[in-house]
This record gives sequence, C-alpha cells and structure tokens, in this order.
Amino acid sequence: MEIAAALAGLVLALTIAHAADAPKVQVTPVTRTNRTVTGQPIIVPDHPDVMVSIATFPPGARIAEHQHPHPHYVYVLEGVLTVVNTDANTKFEVKAGEFVAEMQDTWHYGINKGAVPVKLLVIDQVPHGAASNALPRKP
Repeated sequence: MEIAAALAGLVLALTIAHAADAPKVQVTPVTRTNRTVTGQPIIVPDHPDVMVSIATFPPGARIAEHQHPHPHYVYVLEGVLTVVNTDANTKFEVKAGEFVAEMQDTWHYGINKGAVPVKLLVIDQVPHGAASNALPRKP
C-alpha cells in the first residue's frame, strides 16, 4: 500500500510539474453584449438549438435580403463584410477579428465589396427543430 501511495504521489508531482512547464492558454475577450448592433435586446428562445456554420463570401458575393427572427451572431475570420440595413437605409462594416450580434426582425443583407474572400463563423440560437434563422424577403 505504501509503495502504491508513494507512486501515486510521484505521478501527481510529475503531472503538476509538467503542467507548470506547459505553455499558458491565452484568452482574449472579443465582446460581451446583451443587445444587437441596432440596440435591440437579445431574446433567446426557450431551450434553443445552437446552429454553427462557416460562411464564405467570394469577392463581390452578396447574400439575399433577409431578416432573423432569432439571435444571429457573426465573427469575421477573414476579410471585411459590409452589412446593409435596408429598413434604416444604413450600412456598416465588420472586419476580421470583429464580432456582431445582428439585428433581429430587420431587413438587411451582407456583401463582400473587397478583393479577398470574407469568411464568417455564424452562430444562431433558434427554436428546437427550426431549419433556419434567415427569412428571405419575398418579392
């Protein structure tokens, strides 16, 4: 028993020593918010599904005008995305390394006006079983 306890103590000591020598994890906060980019409160559906995707906009690509009935978050991995709010007739840019909680129930679209692709990490919180969080504008 004493040998097993001694070995366990040695393994624990070596594990702690190794962990102390390991590179430290760096955590850089990106944002903290409870409001969308237009100031709306973020209201999450009860017991939501979280949908995560990567969207890539080649230069000149534009997504159709749409709105989100539920929270829609975008982190720009590469490039610059221009978001056009057609309800307010305004636009803004989101650059690589930036995050935006998009407006809800507001008509808008995204476009890549740059010369390089735009790559986005997109996170949606939708009611369980919902197929999408983008409602396209009907002509």
